[in-house]
Amino acid sequence: MSAVDDGRPVVQVVGLGPAGPELLTTAAVEQIERVGERRVRTRHHPAAAVLGSSPSFDDLYDAAESIHAVYRAIAESLVADAVEFGEVLYAVPGSPVVAEHTVELLLEDDRVRVVLHPAMSFLDLTWARLGIDPIERGVRLVDGHRFATEAAGERAPLLVAQCDHPFVLSDIKLSVEETPDVSVTLLQRLGLAHERIVEVPWSEIDRTLEPDHLTSLWIPELDVPVGPAIGRVDALLRRLREADPWKATQTHRSLQRYLLEESHEVLEAIDAYDPLTGEGADELSSELGDLLYQVVFHSAIAAEAGWFTLGDVVEGLHDKLVRRHPHVVAPDAGDPPGIDDLVDAWEQDKRTELGRASVYEGIPTELPALARASKVLRKADPTPDPVDLDDDELAEALWELAGRAHAAGLDPEAALRRRTARAISELRADEG
Repeated sequence: MSAVDDGRPVVQVVGLGPAGPELLTTAAVEQIERVGERRVRTRHHPAAAVLGSSPSFDDLYDAAESIHAVYRAIAESLVADAVEFGEVLYAVPGSPVVAEHTVELLLEDDRVRVVLHPAMSFLDLTWARLGIDPIERGVRLVDGHRFATEAAGERAPLLVAQCDHPFVLSDIKLSVEETPDVSVTLLQRLGLAHERIVEVPWSEIDRTLEPDHLTSLWIPELDVPVGPAIGRVDALLRRLREADPWKATQTHRSLQRYLLEESHEVLEAIDAYDPLTGEGADELSSELGDLLYQVVFHSAIAAEAGWFTLGDVVEGLHDKLVRRHPHVVAPDAGDPPGIDDLVDAWEQDKRTELGRASVYEGIPTELPALARASKVLRKADPTPDPVDLDDDELAEALWELAGRAHAAGLDPEAALRRRTARAISELRADEG
């Protein structure tokens, strides 16, 4: 945030406070009256009426694919408005410096200068109603939409904001492996005449009231730490390894056939899935879950032997993605790379990581001949010149070749394997 005029377009961000217009600050009222171009994040707030007919972003909440997409769209729209008009006012519920992700995105954008005007937040009323000192208690504030990740490993005390939908409360309830023997407090519409403060057992978090954008959850303590959903699956499978005789006897090698079967079932589900209508989405989700189960199973076996855990698998994946996408992790490092550069960097990283002398090492020999040939060709020429050929034409050509091989008494699988092996030898020699 900068209060110094540096010539950039300006976004003046004011807070509407936690309740009605009577809790607005004088500074917020002055900015609302001064700035001609005004925007409000949502009209579903008791103080939003002070903005008159100023446009809101409520329509984005229904149109976007996720809440994070909503936040990004709001920030982009505000930047565009600021560039067009030179200055725009943006009014948000509560305070702009408390749990307001759109403001975080604006502050990260160098195209505009953001000026924050602090206001009373829902936190001030929350501490007053609960009668606690958050500093003394060491309270952590987390977003209900990101509870599983932001609260992972925590035992409380936690104040969960943005509990604006029953699904959010359900996800919070299910984020702990075993139902805690504790009471929590739902706080809703604090500062308004119809505010509600209800203490409930953990199992009733999502069954007590209809949550809205002014709903939060107070968790004073937990018997066990919060864990994301994948952690619950991991813990369950470890228990099943002890209780289920079949699961107890499985090894990495004995599970190979199931991993292959589940992979093929995922591929079939993808073929049947229509991304435009969503038809087949449930089946694809289910099959992906079965495939993930295999990853968790292998990780549990390895954890018993002391080699690695599911956490190591996830952490390794995270570090690998960071290493292979530096342009995303550190976008200021330079110009974004092109597709060819990205592919080259990916392959080079794999060679370094695995100690391979060639990009053609590590291509599984167990792959079907056609799949292995395709993989070799992709590595040899990652961005080939387009060829005018559709699926039906390709299928007919392959079917004709299979028929000719059959008529000649030849094995097309073996023939293609030999040709691919020869190609790898030639390509490796050229790497040289």
